[in-house]
Amino acid sequence: MHIKENVYLSIVIPAYNEEKRIGATLEKIISYLQIKDFMSEIIVVVDGGSDSTVEVVKSYEQLFDKLVILVNETTMGKGYSVRRGVLESKGDIVLFTDADLSTPIGEVEKLFFWLDKGYDVAIGSRSLKESQVEIYQSFIRQSMGKTFNKILKLIVFTGFKDTQCGFKCFKRYAADKVFAKQMISGFAFDVEILLIAKRQGFRTKEVPVIWLNSPFSTVHIIKDSFLMLCDLFRIKYYDISKKYH
Repeated sequence: MHIKENVYLSIVIPAYNEEKRIGATLEKIISYLQIKDFMSEIIVVVDGGSDSTVEVVKSYEQLFDKLVILVNETTMGKGYSVRRGVLESKGDIVLFTDADLSTPIGEVEKLFFWLDKGYDVAIGSRSLKESQVEIYQSFIRQSMGKTFNKILKLIVFTGFKDTQCGFKCFKRYAADKVFAKQMISGFAFDVEILLIAKRQGFRTKEVPVIWLNSPFSTVHIIKDSFLMLCDLFRIKYYDISKKYH
C-alpha cells in the first residue's frame, strides 16, 4: 500500500487518569489507521493525574511510530489539553476524540464526508434524529445535560443540538485559527470553539454519529457542572468583548 508522506489526519486524545481505558482506545484507533492509505498521527495529551496513563500509552509506541505523548506537569483541564494537542498537530485534518472512544473511530468517515463537501468543521452529535445512542448515560447525567443545554441557549446560543459530544473534526486552517483564540481550559471549551468558529466565518456541520456511553467517567457532576456554568458566562463576556472575532 502506498502511503502519502504528509500527515493527513491528526487524532488528538486528552487523557486524565485513563490507564484503564486508553489501551483499548489506542488499539482500535491504530487498527483503523493501519489499513488507510494516508499518513496519520496520534497525539495523546496526558493531563497530569496520578495513575499510569503515560506508561500505558508508551507501551503502544512500537505498534504505531507516529504516536506522540504530551504530558501536562499539572492538571490543566480537558480544554487546555485538547488545545495543546491540536496546536502541536501536523495533519491537514484534525480530529479530537475522548479517551473512552464513546464514538467509534470509524464514524470519522461521516465527518470527512462533510469536510469534502466544503464545510470547515464537522462535529459528531448524539442529539439528531439519525444519531444512534446505543448505550445511554445515567438518568442524572442525561438530566444534567438537558439542563446545561437549556442554560446554554439562554447564555450562549450556538445553534447546535449537541455541543458536548467529544468527536470533532477541523480542517487545518480552521483548527489553527479557532484554537489559537480558545481561552477556556475546562469542559465548556466545546461551546467556546464552536462559537469561535462561527465568529470566524467557518461553516460547521453537525453530524449524527453512533455513541456508546462509558460507565466510567472522570467528570464530577456537581463540581464540573458549576465550573461549566461559570465558563459559559466567561464565554459570553469574551464574545461581547469581540475576542472571538
